Amino acid sequence: MNVNIKPLADRVIVQPAEAEQKTVGGIIIPDTAKEKPQKGTIVAVGPGKKDEPMTVKVGDTVLYGKYSGTEINLDGQTLLIMKESDIYATI
Repeated sequence: MNVNIKPLADRVIVQPAEAEQKTVGGIIIPDTAKEKPQKGTIVAVGPGKKDEPMTVKVGDTVLYGKYSGTEINLDGQTLLIMKESDIYATI
């Protein structure tokens, strides 16, 4: 995905992964009961801070906190913008 927005400083834009459609046992989860995903793919990265270069790059799959980031709608897509420090790990 190519976005026309460039985050500032240590911010990144993440495209959240799709919520699980069914459980491991095969039970279909209705839309109202789906958990907000905590995994996504980075689609844009800011330049970093003066003394702290960015450690993630576009295309990385990351894990982030349940309430991390701010939802934005861009070209009909829901994306999250968050600080790099809100990211826990890369996969």
